[in-house]
Amino acid sequence: MPRVSQEQAKLNRQRVVDVAAALFRERGLNGVGVADIMASAGLTHGGFYGQFANKEALAAEAFDHALSDRAQAKEYRESRDALLSMYLSLGHVTSPGQGCPVAALANDVAREAPDSPVRSRFTQGVRHLSDLLVGLMPKGSEQRRRQRALATMSTMVGAVVLARAVNDETLAKELILAAHSSASA
Repeated sequence: MPRVSQEQAKLNRQRVVDVAAALFRERGLNGVGVADIMASAGLTHGGFYGQFANKEALAAEAFDHALSDRAQAKEYRESRDALLSMYLSLGHVTSPGQGCPVAALANDVAREAPDSPVRSRFTQGVRHLSDLLVGLMPKGSEQRRRQRALATMSTMVGAVVLARAVNDETLAKELILAAHSSASA
């Protein structure tokens, strides 16, 4: 079997990370295996360990990738209202594979070991989102803006997690609208 070029190996690795980022957000860290990820990427399972030390290493990289994709969205940086409208939407609720990895993976990461690389990346992601929100908060002391940012982030993430968990679309919409109203105040 011919070896792939370094450029092709790099492209394959990125494809695996892209696919893993979506699948982990859709199915959870334990809801998808290496074989599923590789098959979805159109690659063989055997090539995985040439690219990644283990599934946990891939999960950490996939989390970073998902977070950077979301952070690059201009709506996340424009204004607090734009961020709230994008985050607290039914589109975000119904598309976890394309959404915020913090909301998608909070429950799974809470079950990871305290020194897990995924948990470390998750913590960095929470800090990043809270720092972004601090910058979008109205004038006030730094401490007050940080408290409001943390409360807003908790409301946003919590509302998305709950709206995804219920099987009542009306209730899901109410959760999103109530969170939006509360976070906008």
